[in-house]
Amino acid sequence: MRHDEMIGKVQALAQLPDRGSAERAAHAVVTTLSERLPSGLARHVAAQLPPDMADAMRRAADAGAMPDAQGSGARESREQESRARGSGARAAEGSGTAGERFGLTAFAGRIAVRAGTDEDTALRDAAAVMEVLDAALAPELTERMAGALPADIRELLPLERASEADH
Repeated sequence: MRHDEMIGKVQALAQLPDRGSAERAAHAVVTTLSERLPSGLARHVAAQLPPDMADAMRRAADAGAMPDAQGSGARESREQESRARGSGARAAEGSGTAGERFGLTAFAGRIAVRAGTDEDTALRDAAAVMEVLDAALAPELTERMAGALPADIRELLPLERASEADH
């Protein structure tokens, strides 16, 4: 799917007043989504997006793959901890570091700050962007993405995709 087509669909689905608002919403969502997904999976998703959106997603994935400011490698520690609990398969599958752990409230808050809007609008925009991503990505990649998200964020995906990931 081309960039203009994606932004047009986001604008229509989220009922945004202009393309600039749709651009801000799309970039805020893909950036925040990239922070939540394992970095390798985020890069796979980015590879199927138009260059402008892919760049935003890759930047966030690359920033998330770096150790924290004190150099303690907190993200790597979380990935090891996740493996120890038996859920590391998803992180390893993404061939990178584990995504940050946050739920729907933080997801909406980050999108709202980035898009310059409130959290309710951010959730509406996120649902629209997730629907467009669902249509733009290969189905198996969308399923992997859904499987890497917690249930509360996964609910933003189109209904059939969200329920498939629960099985």
